[in-house]
Amino acid sequence: MRETSTSPPPAARLAAWAIRHATPVISLWVIFGVTAALLLPSLLSAMRPPQARLPGSASAHAAALIERGFPEWGSEQMLLAFSSATLRADDPAYLDAVSVTVRALATRPEVTLVDALPALAGQDPRHLYALVAVTGDTRRHLSGQRQLAEQTVWHASAGDVRVHLAGVTPAFAELVRADEADLRRIELVTAPLVLALLVAGLGVAGAALITLAVAVAAVLAGVGLFAAATPLLPVDSTLLTVTVTVCLGLGVDYAVLIVLRHRHYRAGGRAPVEAATRAAATAGTTVSWCALAVMGTAACLLVIPEPVTRHMAVAVVVAAAVTLAAALTLLPCLLVRCDRVLGWGSLPWHRERGGAGWVRWGRHLTRRPWPYAIGISALLLLAATPALDLHLGIRYDRAALAGTDVGQALAQMERDRLGGATFVALPHPSGGRPVDVAALVERLRADPLVADANSLDNGRDLTLVIVVERAAPDSAEAAALLGRIRGEAARLLPPGQPVHTAGATSLLHDAATIAATSLWQVIALALICSFALLAIMFRSLLIPLKAICMNLLAIGAALGLLALACSLLGTEVNPLIPLLVFTVVFGLSLDYEVFLVHRIAEHYRRTGDHNAAIVEGLRHTARPITLAAAVLATTFAGLLLSHRHDLRQAGFAVAVAVVLDATLIRVALVPALMRLFGHRNWWPATCRLRMPSCVGKSRRFQTIQEE
Repeated sequence: MRETSTSPPPAARLAAWAIRHATPVISLWVIFGVTAALLLPSLLSAMRPPQARLPGSASAHAAALIERGFPEWGSEQMLLAFSSATLRADDPAYLDAVSVTVRALATRPEVTLVDALPALAGQDPRHLYALVAVTGDTRRHLSGQRQLAEQTVWHASAGDVRVHLAGVTPAFAELVRADEADLRRIELVTAPLVLALLVAGLGVAGAALITLAVAVAAVLAGVGLFAAATPLLPVDSTLLTVTVTVCLGLGVDYAVLIVLRHRHYRAGGRAPVEAATRAAATAGTTVSWCALAVMGTAACLLVIPEPVTRHMAVAVVVAAAVTLAAALTLLPCLLVRCDRVLGWGSLPWHRERGGAGWVRWGRHLTRRPWPYAIGISALLLLAATPALDLHLGIRYDRAALAGTDVGQALAQMERDRLGGATFVALPHPSGGRPVDVAALVERLRADPLVADANSLDNGRDLTLVIVVERAAPDSAEAAALLGRIRGEAARLLPPGQPVHTAGATSLLHDAATIAATSLWQVIALALICSFALLAIMFRSLLIPLKAICMNLLAIGAALGLLALACSLLGTEVNPLIPLLVFTVVFGLSLDYEVFLVHRIAEHYRRTGDHNAAIVEGLRHTARPITLAAAVLATTFAGLLLSHRHDLRQAGFAVAVAVVLDATLIRVALVPALMRLFGHRNWWPATCRLRMPSCVGKSRRFQTIQEE
């Protein structure tokens, strides 16, 4: 055994400190967990749907213009959808019930306008609609508005008339409510599966329980942080779902690596404290870099001015941070205090084989690298081909909304061919004269997808054209109509007249556009950050380039298979999914790259034998990589149990990418390519790393040399 004179890395120092103060550290994590569990009900009740505006977008600018120029139209417009199974809409009892409901809603302070709409051609004679304009935070008052409308119309009509509230915010609110039940079901299913995988992979029930306990502690810590931050950061269901899923997956990921290294040292005769400290110095250092990679790639999402995307970024960053904290503080304490438990429940067929199977595979791979490099690359490129024809679109999740009040309202509106409204805001020219919109209104009324079009002017600085659409806001027809509205406005209005559109169709169009255009910014930032991080870690330029190419292959193949699955199901891919998949999978793929290449680098720096280093790297890391990937894939695959299309798409894509990365790429393609590149892998540090005499010149990895 050779010991270096370098000081212990930060991970080892933190673990040693935690072990010395094991009782208060464990107590603190228990307090965090209990507090988070107690705060969870209040967190669930405080969850709000995302905002119905995209800050900085064209639709948000138009909505702000309308709110200032026409205060009575508020900050958001929704629809009351009335229906009756027995009464026609022209029945006096029906009309009285609608009138009473309209007057009741108008008394609420946040409601600025309630107005019944005239019946449209082809509308069901038992249906009526009313426009509701609200100001302020719509999410805060939504429940009260819905209850008041439902109760008022029920009592006024003796139960003959019903009403549902429809709009962007009501739809988001229903999805939040459904997500709460989905999250409970997902965790009830995935937690036992994860435990079973850990027991089977580790071969010891005690080690599996400790590993899962650390992951659960990270989940509770992440949830507790967001519960405490609720007054400052509105929490929605997407943020909570991503936090729980990433904490559980990464928690198991990192704990498995450290636990296996700890068991390796214990099998070598080390005392529990020394084994835990050395595991933190080696595996803990690797885990630290992995967490930094995940946080760095997720933080790239913050460049997108979209609340849901930024919430996902915050969720992943917080999840990686608390998971790392649990792995470097709680886990070393449990490894020392529960040393006897680690060997409890050993499976009858389990016995340590020293990775003999992976050694045979590594030697086989280093003898025949070309067939594997070419074959696997071709297979992944073939799987990625459908991603070139990826159909993106934001749609109301009708499957998740089915049976809800909003879902019934949307179905009723679609049967009546009433889709919603687009508001065209036209600021007055410098002279202050109203904009002449007669020709535009006449042209729009002739469009088959327009139910009605009217204009208003505030007499000061803004003219407003209201276009009632027959197509649902999330349909391709509505998107095409929006393009025609903008085109006709540019053609029929005076030259240079600014045209701004607001409404549900404009909002969804802006969201899809922002996500699609921002994808390349996020990719560029993630590539730059990842390259810099890996270059610093390995003091090589070729390894970062190769790692980035491998990550892109895994992500491309996963998105290609997702595109193929969605085309078979006849659905479109939510534009946020490629963003989420790219950032999360890119960070996780860097995890496995660091796991493998770090261990290869350790052996290569000691011996200078490149082929033997590849075999040793596989022997020590293939098992934790495949086990961690199986757990992580199971965790994200649990999202397939959700009712929401976007969460199912994210779960499918991430799970597939992780499986491909851990099987075809990390334990086959990467070692084959490293064998082909040989000593050039470490360029420009090759001259320092080729000979064993250079051992010790890299402080980043020369923490503790193993025999």
